[in-house]
Amino acid sequence: QVRLVESGGGLVQAGGSLRLSCVASGMYFKIESMGWHRQAPGKQRELVAELANEGVPQYADSVKGRFTISRDNAKNTVYLEMSSLKPEDTAVYYCSAQYSIFAEDVGDYRPGAKWGQGTQVTVSS
Repeated sequence: QVRLVESGGGLVQAGGSLRLSCVASGMYFKIESMGWHRQAPGKQRELVAELANEGVPQYADSVKGRFTISRDNAKNTVYLEMSSLKPEDTAVYYCSAQYSIFAEDVGDYRPGAKWGQGTQVTVSS
């Protein structure tokens, strides 16, 4: 099993900055991609940013130029640097990971995906 633990959410004024972190832990797995989604009250969960191995960061149009995703592969960690925050950025932010994990029953790796528990980001006007 792979576990994702997020940290770094909180309350910030409009125009401020926050940094989210998410660490993946477990046994015998290889990360393929990590990213961030968010869900505001009454809205569907949406992709914020994603970064695959050897890939180019992908961003939602609403956060381009303000948010930066990065990864520390040695630590199985993904970060989301958020700046120039707006009240409409208020949401629960979820870390996501796609990975390959070793399955003893087949003696090979099989794909998996996981969500973190979410961290609240609140931007006041």
